[in-house]
Amino acid sequence: MVSWFNLGLGMIKRQIRQLPYYQFEHLAEFPQLTHAVFTRKGGVSKAPFDWLNVAFGVGDQKEAVAENRRRIMGGLAISPPVYCQQTHGDGIVIADPEMCVTPPKGDVLVTDHFGLFLAIQVADCQSVMLYDPKAGIVANIHSGWRGSVRNIIGKTVLQMQRLGSRPKNIIAGVGPSLGPCCAEFINYRKELPEAIHSYQRSENHFDFWHLSFDQLTGQGVLGDHIEQSRICTCCNSLFFSYRREKRTGRFATVIGLRKQ
Repeated sequence: MVSWFNLGLGMIKRQIRQLPYYQFEHLAEFPQLTHAVFTRKGGVSKAPFDWLNVAFGVGDQKEAVAENRRRIMGGLAISPPVYCQQTHGDGIVIADPEMCVTPPKGDVLVTDHFGLFLAIQVADCQSVMLYDPKAGIVANIHSGWRGSVRNIIGKTVLQMQRLGSRPKNIIAGVGPSLGPCCAEFINYRKELPEAIHSYQRSENHFDFWHLSFDQLTGQGVLGDHIEQSRICTCCNSLFFSYRREKRTGRFATVIGLRKQ
């Protein structure tokens, strides 16, 4: 049984059995689209990866991670999704079904395959889910601060255009991530280019949520097609946060089109 309630944050919380997840209101309007932002709850991993850790490379037991991924598949009633070997770069992968077995290296997954689902792993970085309902194209972006510096979001919109998408048709959802309250960069003069300094909100703190919005609209995505969770992972213990815990798990975001 599925239950839900509106959080007033542009997101809806749903739960299947003991597995809670969020959906964006505007993406939830499309019945053929499956998308979910999972929390850390509902899995079997032990501390400090408790509970729904989906990352193999953080020190968690492989059997626990595999079971957590199976629970996500079962909860959404989907086939095994494609996961990336994320590099904190700006590599964009055009996903195909074979990648469900051999995860590609990169930080963006894009597909126009129906029945293929794309998964990103995060713990403070932004997951940005994109959907063009007219072209039938979806994308899932892992955008850390290095990806933001390289405008990985804007590059993904350009890649979707090459596949036949039009920016004005794209719907975007930006998941829970490090907020301007906690995105502290003590060495920002060395780490962040001057063009990003305008997003500084207080001493050493930066608003990457606003930057992502600008990168989307800068490529032609309409502002009212963008929903942001505005949930800071460092402040909200419902989500994994590397900034808060250092040794921790990764929560999953998933998007894909069901076969018609």
